[in-house]
Amino acid sequence: MSQIETGFRRMLASPLIYDFFQDLVGAPALRIRLVRECLRPFPRARILDIGCGTGDLLRYLPPGIDYSGFDMDPGYIASARRRFGGPGRFTCGTVDAFAASAEAGPGPGADETERAGNDAKYDIAVAFGVLHHLEDGEARRLFQSARRALRPGGRLVAIDPARVPDQAYLARYLVSRDRGRNVRSPEEYAALARGPFQAVEASVWHNALRVPFDHAVLVCLA
Repeated sequence: MSQIETGFRRMLASPLIYDFFQDLVGAPALRIRLVRECLRPFPRARILDIGCGTGDLLRYLPPGIDYSGFDMDPGYIASARRRFGGPGRFTCGTVDAFAASAEAGPGPGADETERAGNDAKYDIAVAFGVLHHLEDGEARRLFQSARRALRPGGRLVAIDPARVPDQAYLARYLVSRDRGRNVRSPEEYAALARGPFQAVEASVWHNALRVPFDHAVLVCLA
């Protein structure tokens, strides 16, 4: 995990300030678009939210889905449980812990039912603003583990700040001021996903927030 924790960015460790800032810059509209265009959840879909933060994505998912989220920040997870503890399950843990659990699979004494339940159990995984906080090795482990956690035909959707050609000055400046230290081009994000995922579609969303900003959006098919 690689991010800047000084000045204003340190204040974002507070769940209240983080949620206020997300609403201020227009993140709710971004999440709505991501759900509608990329996640496309269906009734009783099993969704894994990797780096779920305060669980705000759950506000924009339809009722009846089976949602699990995890994040390394205990304050964010505590806030998510207070707000969404009914419809969602939230766990405090790191991406590496998630990778280790996905790689371990069922225990040696598991029967066939347990093995089936642990093998590729999610329909959709989402990583909202996670990859640019990770070094390349960590990001690769995330993709590998997400692939193992998905059912055949499932998909991982990831969205992160991006560097793009001919980027507007203000967008380039705001992207550079993000907490995550590993902002990449869309193709660089996609290259990390290829291998675990055979089909990776990368696109760019310009100005999907209230401020000039560019996002890379990956849709990775299992």
